[in-house]
Amino acid sequence: MSRFNKPIKRTWKGIISQASFLVVITFITVWFLPDADRGTFMVEVGRPWTYGRLRAPFDFYIFKSEAELQRERDSILQAYSPFFEQIPETMDKQLAAFRKDARSQKTDNLPRAYLDFVEEQLRAIYQQGIIDLDHLKVLQLQNTQSVILYHGREAVTVPVSQLYTEKSAYEHIFAAAESAQISRQRLQRLNLNRYIKVNLTYDVEKSESLKDEMERSISPSSGMVYAGQNIIDRGDIVTEETFQILSSYNRTIQERKKSTIGNTDIQILVGQLIYVLAIYLCLTVYFNLFRKDYIGSLRSVSLLVALILFFSIITSLIVEHTLLSVYVVPYAMLPIFIRIFMDSRTAFFVHVVTIMLCAISLSYPFEFIVTQLVAGLVAIYSLREMSQRSQIIRTAFLVTASALVMYLSIEMIHGRTFGGEDALLRVDWQIYIHLLIAGVLLLFAYPLMALLERIFGFISDVTLVELSNVNSELLRQLSETAPGTFQHSMQVANLAAEVANQLGVKAQLVRTGALYHDIGKMMNPEFFTENQLGGINPHRALTNRESAAIIVRHVQDGEELADRYRLPKLVRDFITTHHGQGLAKFFYINEKNAHPNEDVNPEDFMYKGENPHTVEQAILMMTDAVEAAARSMAEYSEESIGQLVDKMIDGQVADGFFQRCPITFQDIYMAKEVLKKKLKAIYHTRVSYPTLSNPN
Repeated sequence: MSRFNKPIKRTWKGIISQASFLVVITFITVWFLPDADRGTFMVEVGRPWTYGRLRAPFDFYIFKSEAELQRERDSILQAYSPFFEQIPETMDKQLAAFRKDARSQKTDNLPRAYLDFVEEQLRAIYQQGIIDLDHLKVLQLQNTQSVILYHGREAVTVPVSQLYTEKSAYEHIFAAAESAQISRQRLQRLNLNRYIKVNLTYDVEKSESLKDEMERSISPSSGMVYAGQNIIDRGDIVTEETFQILSSYNRTIQERKKSTIGNTDIQILVGQLIYVLAIYLCLTVYFNLFRKDYIGSLRSVSLLVALILFFSIITSLIVEHTLLSVYVVPYAMLPIFIRIFMDSRTAFFVHVVTIMLCAISLSYPFEFIVTQLVAGLVAIYSLREMSQRSQIIRTAFLVTASALVMYLSIEMIHGRTFGGEDALLRVDWQIYIHLLIAGVLLLFAYPLMALLERIFGFISDVTLVELSNVNSELLRQLSETAPGTFQHSMQVANLAAEVANQLGVKAQLVRTGALYHDIGKMMNPEFFTENQLGGINPHRALTNRESAAIIVRHVQDGEELADRYRLPKLVRDFITTHHGQGLAKFFYINEKNAHPNEDVNPEDFMYKGENPHTVEQAILMMTDAVEAAARSMAEYSEESIGQLVDKMIDGQVADGFFQRCPITFQDIYMAKEVLKKKLKAIYHTRVSYPTLSNPN
């Protein structure tokens, strides 16, 4: 199971909430759709329309071409079932012959049970139907799934696969004999082929009559063009579909006229609602199937809805008020943001949904859809590993270049050229200028990325890399105030990142969280072992409760420092969860040993944090505990390091620290193995250098 797809308990409240939200955003999207008349024909290979705009003056049917009618005939005939007459006399005749041979001892004096078995099998096979092999081959060749068997006024539909040929009937009897534990050798003496004959006769008249009736049910038209509807405009390419509409128009222009349907506007509105709702339903199904954890995240839903509605509404407004061109809008900015803050698959799927929603506003959306989808794919691919904001510049260049190339290729397919006397056949350079402008606007993704991080609480890899800079103000203070803690944090960051890489989770997030997880120790650095010099231990002057209070306080101090320096919430969560709700065990055990007859309240020695709720936080908790414990080991060997790692992490599992996070036993095992390997490399046994036995 994907980490993105954690199981979520479904409730009626959640289902109703999703449905209500879906309806709301559907109405918002449709509300902003332009109301102007526009065609819906796709521009395909053909010739330009050299006349003015043509609108349908009346309602008329779009008649199908002969090729379309033939395809529909072929399709409907797949459900065609021919008639076969079942001849019961054949069964009666063959059973009578079998009984006669049995009485005349031609059956080699077989036991009565054998003869009854054969008669029973023959009766069942004839009742099912034995068809001629040639007829069966024809049915299979025509992909006919069933036939209609009739006798008198009774008829039944039987799958072709259940019919027998003379050969398959013979084989069926012997297969049944094996199941009934009847000797095959003795049964072969009966020469059963003599009693298995075809009893189904193909009825040509009934079958052809049914076929003709089914073909007559095919409608000669594929739809209608309504009065006032745009058919084609000057400069548009005549597609095969448009050509069929024009042919139908010429055919019916003298035959019928009808007034404009009064509820046309309502029909358009209903169509828009169905279209938009269907697209949003597809998006909802995608998240429920593959990205369930995004559904439960308010910031994820808010970002996705905000981006989709923004681009859909801005497209509708541009078309409605004829402002510039939709190609000026940098649509590739949407997959860039979603790729940076979420994942590539979601970025592509949401981009497709958004482009389809925007395309409904356009008269001829083919070029728009193709160009923007390719541009979005290039944007996602170019940012698969983003660690510097300057990569946005490269992405903007690649996206612009791909959009220009795709649009140019479509123009060339449509027969447009770079020169020539006919203006309708020349390339429209204005579109390319608009695409270049969109490429320049795409550079604004750089500052907008930081704005979205602040608004929706996301954090990009770029921001994490910047926060990981040890020369940043807060980390520099940590290195100066608590150098031992700083070195511990650096070591934990490296180890945790290795574990995260092995488990396939966000290594950069773990590394950054590890660097800041102990910043609270800056408030009282001397009370932590790694910062104590010269054997001076201030805890000797304090009680166990006082010492524990200072130790557990570093989590709250860290949270306060994180708020003061405005660290992102995802980083602050590592400070809160790296000890979870554990105990300062050293002082707790000392207190219990010092007062064996008293009840020691464990809450006095408990950290006031939260247990991990992500795999990344669990990795930091394990790595932090193991690295700190490894520093205090008396000797370092492969066995002692392995035992230490197992003891520390198994203890955390036993204490229930990982019950809220989606980490598996396999993940924990892999984390142990990585930590053992890395710690052995760090604390490997060094070779003792020899000394001179006789320095002279």
